[in-house]
Amino acid sequence: GNMSSRKGLNGACSVHEYTGSFIGQSAHFKMTSVCGHVMTLDFIGKYNSWDKVDPAELFSKAPTEKKEANPKLTMVKFLQVEGRGCDCIVLWLDCDKEGENICFEVLDAVLPVMNKPRGTERTIYRAKFSSITDTDICNAMNHLGEPNRNEALSVDARQELDLRIGCAFTRFQTKYFQGKYGNLDSSLISFGPCQTPTLGFCVERHDKIQSFKPETYWVLQAKVNPEKESSLFLDWDRVRVFDREVAQMFLNITKMTKEAKVESVSKKEKVKQRPLALNTVEMLRVASAALGMGPQHAMQIAERLYTQGYISYPRTETTHYPENFDLKGCLRQQANNPYWAETVKVLLSEGINRPRKGHDAGDHPPITPMRAATEAELGGDGWRLYEYITRHFIATVSADCKYLQTTISFSIGPERFTCVGKVVTSPGFTEIMPWHSIPLEESLPHCEKGDLFPVGEIKLLEKQTSPPDYLTEAELITLMEKHGIGTDASIPVHINNICQRNYVTVESGRRLKPTNLGIVLVHGYYKIDAELVLPTIRSAVEKQLNLIALGKANYHQVLEHTLDIFKRKFHYFVDSIAGMDELMEVSFSPLAATGKPLSRCGKCHRFMKYIQAKPSRLHCSHCDDTYSLPQNGTIKLYKELRCPLDDFELVLWSSGSRGKSYPLCPYCYNHPPFRDMKKGMGCNECTHPTCQHSLSMLGIGQCVECENGVLVLDSTSGPKWKMACNKCNVVVHFFENAHKVRVSPETCDLCEAALVDVDFNKAKSPLPGDETQHSGCVFCDPVFQDLVELKHAAMRHPMHRGGQGKRQGRGRGKGRRPGGRLNPKKPKDKMAALAAYFV
Repeated sequence: GNMSSRKGLNGACSVHEYTGSFIGQSAHFKMTSVCGHVMTLDFIGKYNSWDKVDPAELFSKAPTEKKEANPKLTMVKFLQVEGRGCDCIVLWLDCDKEGENICFEVLDAVLPVMNKPRGTERTIYRAKFSSITDTDICNAMNHLGEPNRNEALSVDARQELDLRIGCAFTRFQTKYFQGKYGNLDSSLISFGPCQTPTLGFCVERHDKIQSFKPETYWVLQAKVNPEKESSLFLDWDRVRVFDREVAQMFLNITKMTKEAKVESVSKKEKVKQRPLALNTVEMLRVASAALGMGPQHAMQIAERLYTQGYISYPRTETTHYPENFDLKGCLRQQANNPYWAETVKVLLSEGINRPRKGHDAGDHPPITPMRAATEAELGGDGWRLYEYITRHFIATVSADCKYLQTTISFSIGPERFTCVGKVVTSPGFTEIMPWHSIPLEESLPHCEKGDLFPVGEIKLLEKQTSPPDYLTEAELITLMEKHGIGTDASIPVHINNICQRNYVTVESGRRLKPTNLGIVLVHGYYKIDAELVLPTIRSAVEKQLNLIALGKANYHQVLEHTLDIFKRKFHYFVDSIAGMDELMEVSFSPLAATGKPLSRCGKCHRFMKYIQAKPSRLHCSHCDDTYSLPQNGTIKLYKELRCPLDDFELVLWSSGSRGKSYPLCPYCYNHPPFRDMKKGMGCNECTHPTCQHSLSMLGIGQCVECENGVLVLDSTSGPKWKMACNKCNVVVHFFENAHKVRVSPETCDLCEAALVDVDFNKAKSPLPGDETQHSGCVFCDPVFQDLVELKHAAMRHPMHRGGQGKRQGRGRGKGRRPGGRLNPKKPKDKMAALAAYFV
């Protein structure tokens, strides 16, 4: 039929409309999507302030609310606009617990605007599907169910537990340790009920490596010569001994015998089983170990392959195919791929093997290729992951690998030695997964019991036991799954978090090596309360959450009980923090000893030290005060100028030559001087009426991109002058090579932006005639139009609407006044401005 498509009002989601039949009636359909969670859980306003709230209150007192997960997408408004006037809603979200939770977020948004049901009429339907193929989609549409409230509640419970527990511990330990140490090199010292046990596994392995003491051992190695040219190495049945003298004695005894006697020859048919069907954890393990992809990256690629219809749903714990699964249909899709066409055709003609019976978690079928693809289509990592998934699937329906194992037992004097050989009789699945194949070995000589072979040599080898290596991501994923830490969906997130927090670094071979900070934290938790880092308590919580999903446990009781346990643990942790602090003292330097002198403190007029390690900050060791700074940029002294309010020397923050820069007063940045300012505002947002660096003096006009921002002149940027928005990342380059650019007290009659006075160098003046000076509006003045270049932003200002016409009435009316209040006209003199401000 005909379908019309358009972009929704948020610009991110498309809406497809068509007419068809629904439950036997003709209906008009609207199909659209969301971008992940619509809502997210957070504390209400005041509880988001680290300074005003005791972290202990976050366990029970602090109320939470659902906020839009991404306010820029205005997802709720979008859903309501599209849902208004609809009779029924069919939910096609991912069929896992998170998907179930998003179902109810969508319903909360659209039910109020949909048409009210008549009587007991059913209006909410849930589609259950595992892949985006015609068969699966049609099947789901013919068997619509209802969304599962219990599964959604289990996600709500996990979100609330992680928010309350994580925030309380994170806020406390971040403030405590960053107030004392300067070189922790992590902007957040976070704690997470899953993240911390994950780190615990890495540190546990590190501790084993550190405490390992190598031991020397000895091995007897014998070589026999069945024929003149060939030789055979034999393994000693005792394997190894740890006493040098005993080993020497065995060597002396065996050296007295010149021939090795065959004691027995056994031949056994052995089988190497084909793999179980593929689930998420196994896919992530292989991606990390064999393909060199981090779990987070692998998951993103798998999700993309799924949404494009190449594979089935990539989040599943199941390794067992349901009886009615169309294995042959999936296999036929692969019959033309040059890499495995031969194998597939043989399987289709000779008949496939039923996959091994695996674990059925009752969620989704195992990860399966749903349609053929080429390397050119998917490219790079997408193809590598798809190729592995396809090879694994073909292997599950192939035969097992069969081989003949021959074991010959020899005696040399009283000592026994063995040698083993394997010959493949039927390669089975190893044809498609060659890395699992039986290695080719030299064939063993034909011999019988009682045969004698001359001994070539017998020697004693000295070796040492070696320590284990650092955990690989694959091993960590296995441990997390075994101990029930996180879910198949969240495991990659937790591993990514400990890397991002600088608790571990990823070394070659994707091994995870804990940093100093990670090691000290875990040792500190062990010292104070080992359960904070051991997997046991989180594993128990995960079991409770699963019971909520199955409807066997009460949501409120689980929440209350778990929070009560962690609240007690938190109070004990706070009381015992000195134990962790002792370990920190050994590894990290106090604030006073780190950093280099940069700017003067306004209180004592001594130099404060600039600490570059994350989070960068200024510390005055004389006053024992620390001042946070904007992150992810460079900080330098700003011409030794001082703030008129508190006498602190100003510093200049810059995001680089192409980005923006602004001066700030360290004291005002942390203690806003005016009521309409918030913590973390620089001079470009300061509403001081007369300071030469403030918004009042350097603001030019409303930002062309965001609602509340003002474009402020960067007076340090000459000769490549620019103005930058004080809220978003818009940068406007103008008047290159001008000698001076100043903001005038006059405003433009058309758009109320402040006028700009520009002095050009005589040699490079773009002005008509030999003029070097011009005063005008950056947006409206035709002389300035070609000298202004916008970066990072969509052109939305009247100046960019093409031509000079129809500009009147388009003034933004916000000028450069702080906060964009719609006052009729800007007061002309400074005293009037001051009076207007305080009134």
